[in-house]
Amino acid sequence: MNDPLSKLLQPLGLEATLFPPTSRYHGKQVLERQRADGTPEVYLERRFVPAPERFADLGSHAVVEGDRLDLLAARYLGDPEQFWRIADAHRDLQPEELTATVGRRLRITLPEGIPGTPRE
Repeated sequence: MNDPLSKLLQPLGLEATLFPPTSRYHGKQVLERQRADGTPEVYLERRFVPAPERFADLGSHAVVEGDRLDLLAARYLGDPEQFWRIADAHRDLQPEELTATVGRRLRITLPEGIPGTPRE
């Protein structure tokens, strides 16, 4: 790829990243391959979600009517864009289903690798 920022940072031994440290895609590379007809196809390196048991608990939340993951992330994590951390802790492929059932208990967790309260 001809990314001017990468070319500028390369001699310094630095790597350009398109995503901030708070993004679920931080550290993932933009890759390129050729289609059969020769046209380039740009895609993002695959992200694997860690197993839920790798996250340390910060607390829990009982779902009430009107809850949304972004609102819960703002409340518990201080950033609505961190909603994906709650979804990752439940390994749910349909994040909106996490708040669909009133009374369901959701784990609120720390990022992977940060120790916290042991799970019981």
